[in-house]
Amino acid sequence: MTAFVLFLGTTEIVLIVLILLLLFGGRKIPELMRGLGQGMREFKKASKDEKPGNDKDAVESEK
Repeated sequence: MTAFVLFLGTTEIVLIVLILLLLFGGRKIPELMRGLGQGMREFKKASKDEKPGNDKDAVESEK
């Protein structure tokens, strides 16, 4: 995803922002971004909480 963003120019970014503004309106965009940020934060927290040794425990408990 990051590599894709690097190839976007200023014109493309402005166009995307204008389309988002037209689709969702000025009031809804901050709510969408807040939800996106919370989702990313929860994903990072969950990935940090998971340890590599947990896979062995899960396989043994299934047997």
